Amino acid sequence: MSVAITVYRREQCHLCDEAERTIENVVDDLDVSVTVTTHDVDADPELEAEYGERVPYVEVEGSVTFEHRVDEARLRSALADAA
Repeated sequence: MSVAITVYRREQCHLCDEAERTIENVVDDLDVSVTVTTHDVDADPELEAEYGERVPYVEVEGSVTFEHRVDEARLRSALADAA
């Protein structure tokens, strides 16, 4: 089973870049199958209206897990729980 991570982000967003690096580092370090899907909120008016400046916005298995910053320890725990 693959754990689904969804990232809502903007281009030119340093917090978004940082969040994606943290996700990548944690996933590379764990023995868990993960599928990461990324959405650019600026490319979709509905997503932009919903998420606005609340990016990065990260869901693990459909549950909101992080907003603005991804905490590495919490992500590890969320992935372990979901696996």
